[in-house]
Formats: sequence, structure tokens, C-alpha cells
Amino acid sequence: MPTRSPREGAPDPALKAYLDALVTRFERPSFIWNDPVCIPHGFDDPRDQEVIGLYAALLAWGQRKTLLKKMVDLCERMRYRPYDFVRHFDEARDGERLAGFKHRTFQPVDALWFTKCLCVALHRFGSIEALFARVATGPDVGPAIEGFSRYLCTVVPDTPQRLGKHLARPEKGSACKRLSMYLRWMVRPGPVDLCIWHAFSPAQLVLPLDVHSGRQARALGLLPRAANDWTAVQMLTERCRAFSPEDPCRYDFAFFGLGVTGTPIDPRFLTSPVEAIHSSPAS
Repeated sequence: MPTRSPREGAPDPALKAYLDALVTRFERPSFIWNDPVCIPHGFDDPRDQEVIGLYAALLAWGQRKTLLKKMVDLCERMRYRPYDFVRHFDEARDGERLAGFKHRTFQPVDALWFTKCLCVALHRFGSIEALFARVATGPDVGPAIEGFSRYLCTVVPDTPQRLGKHLARPEKGSACKRLSMYLRWMVRPGPVDLCIWHAFSPAQLVLPLDVHSGRQARALGLLPRAANDWTAVQMLTERCRAFSPEDPCRYDFAFFGLGVTGTPIDPRFLTSPVEAIHSSPAS
């Protein structure tokens, strides 16, 4: 098959129909229970869902099985009351409960300081949604992500700089995959996402881009940029917005589903003779 250039201009109706069919296939309730989104789904109170969902999203890398075990451990440490635990966190009283908790590069010191900073934010804003919404946002949620990460890294004096490694920022060029995924969970309607926030619309969300979804998008000719950075996120989101202006992020299920299941891309839509590499990302 000859190599074709990435698709430009008006959206291809056939490609849209193909992607829509993939979304229908993968965006089902059964998706939840083998994905990090199952963690916030395990709680009924929206305050618990947004708090534990943030931890689950920030830790969502590596093997999903390992992550889910770590999140069960964290829920136990929080006595299965994540909002209450963080909102009323007292280091002298509760700090020991976080001792020893780690997942890959997220160390006990990160768990402690992240919880301390989030505690202050909840006192001041009442919810994580309000913290994100404090920064005026435009066509996409980039400014809200930037403001959120900046705030949490600076709200408590002497916060270690290493916390910033877990709080991605568009201005630093990061794709902000995990925070973009978290916003998808909070804002989009179901059956997988929670739709418990109303400060943002699905139209403002951006695609959670990582190496896996990037491969699929490039194979489909939707992402000409080689780097997985914030510029690439905006490029891919704009391409998906052409297919669904009100909900571009829905196509995250298509890219993710192709990769995680090893489903071959329909040859009609491949832009290269080399298919995407299939693997099992955390999210």
C-alpha cells in the first residue's frame, strides 16, 4: 500500500463513520472495570469521585493491574472516604497513613505533599472542579490545566519541586495526558465517564495523548506531528473536533480501543504500510 500524506481539510465521511463505529464498540459499561476509571466509579458521592479520581488519573501509567491494586491500597489508607480524608488532612494525625505508599516514581513524599496541597485547595475552593474553573478558559481546557498545576505546586510554602513532575503543564510542552483524561472522566456523559462537573463542556476537552494513542492517530493520518506534546494534542483535538464539534474527546475510545485490543486498522484508512504497534497502556 503506498504511503499517503496525513489528511487535511474537510473531514472524510468514511473515516468519521469508521471512528464512530469504533467508539460505539469500545465505549461500553464493560470498559470500566478493567480501566482506572473504575476507581471513581466505586464511590457514590461526587466529592469522593472527583478526589479519588484525581489520584487514579495521576497514577495511571504502567501496568493497569498494578495500578488498580495500588489504588485499592490508597482507598484503604483513606478509609474509603477520600474527600473527607483529604479535606480534613492533618499531617501529624494522618501522615502516617500515607507512609510507604508509592507507585513507580510517585513516592511517599509525593503522596504526602500532594495531599497537603489538595487539602488547602479544597478548603479554599470547596471542590477540585472550582479549582480548575478559577482560570478563565477558552476553546479548550489548556489554561485550566495550567492554572491547576501551577496552583497546587505553589499553594503550600516549601512544597518540593519534585511534585511538579506529577502535575503536567501545557506551557512546558507536556501533552498533559493524565490530567486531560481526568477531565474527560469528570465532564463527559456516560456510560464510561462520570459527567459530575458542569463548569466545562465536552466541546472544550482535549484528547488524552500518549505514545499508544499517538501511534493509532498517526496511522490513521490524523496527526502529522511526530512529538507527543501539547501542540500535538491541539492538532489531534482539532481533527477530531471536525468530526464531532460538541464532543471531540469521544474518539479517545477509538484510539485507545484499537491499541489495547490489538485490532488491526482497516486498510482503507491506513496512511502508511506499517500498522500501529499494539500494547496495553494504563489508560
